[in-house]
Amino acid sequence: MSTFWAIVAGVTPSVGVGLIFWFAMRKIVRADRNEREALARLDAEDGAELAQGQAGPSGSDQSGQ
Repeated sequence: MSTFWAIVAGVTPSVGVGLIFWFAMRKIVRADRNEREALARLDAEDGAELAQGQAGPSGSDQSGQ
């Protein structure tokens, strides 16, 4: 039975480091996904604002050219 516990003691650090790495990578990937979604949402809002601004009466900035 002591051989079993020796094996468990030898494998435990590797499993622990693997789990920490997995959680860290999962957190990074989720943060990146959320940031990309937020940037896409901001870009869409900016595009909509520009489209509304161009659809309205344009005049003063190009009237002198």
